[in-house]
Amino acid sequence: MRYICLVCGYVYDESAEEALFGTLPDDWKCPLCGAARSDFRPEEQQEPAGIKTSAPPASYDEDTDHPYSPGQLSLICSNLARGCEKQYKQEEAALFRELSDYFRSAVPAVQDAGVQMIAGMLQDDIERYAALRAAAVSENDRGAQRVCVWGEKVTRVLSSVVGRYLREGEAMLADTDIWVCTVCGFVWVSDQAPELCPVCRVPAWKFEKIGRSTVR
Repeated sequence: MRYICLVCGYVYDESAEEALFGTLPDDWKCPLCGAARSDFRPEEQQEPAGIKTSAPPASYDEDTDHPYSPGQLSLICSNLARGCEKQYKQEEAALFRELSDYFRSAVPAVQDAGVQMIAGMLQDDIERYAALRAAAVSENDRGAQRVCVWGEKVTRVLSSVVGRYLREGEAMLADTDIWVCTVCGFVWVSDQAPELCPVCRVPAWKFEKIGRSTVR
C-alpha cells in the first residue's frame, strides 16, 4: 500500500519501508514537508484532476448568499498586491496594499479567538474545497482549478502547523525560526529554510524568515 502526502506529494510506500503506515506513531511527520500523519491518504483515494465530488447549492447567489467580508477583501487585495510585485508592477501593488490596509481596518474584533478556533476554521476551509473545485470543473475554469489546488495545499500546510502547535505548545517554537515560502505560502519551522520548498520546489532564498514578534 502507498500513502500520499496531501501537502507535498511525498509517497510512503509500505513495501519499501520498515513499518506499515497504520503502525506509525501519532506524532510521525512527513519526512519531506513535516505534515502530520493525518495529512496522508491511501493512493487509491487520491481524486483524479477534474473529477466532481460535490456540487454547489442550486440556489447559490454569490452576491447575496456569501458577500465578501472586510477581512476577505483585505486578503484578496493583499494577494493581488503580491501578484503585481511579482510582475514588477509596483504602482499597482501599492494601490492594492492601500486597499488591503483599508479593509483590514474595518475588520471587527473577534471575541474569544484562539488557536483552537483557527484550527476549526482551517478544517472547515479544507472541507469546502470539494464544492469549490466542483464548481470550477463544471465551468471548465482551469485558472480556478489551479487556485483550488494551491489554495487547498496552503490551507493544509497551515492546518498541519496549527495542529502541531496544539500538540506541542510553545516547545514547538523553542530555539527555532519560522520560514514562509513567498511563492506558495508553505510554512517551515526550523533554524534554517529548506534547500527546496517541498510544495513548489523553489530554492531557499525564496523563503522569508518570520520573527517571533511578528507571529505573536
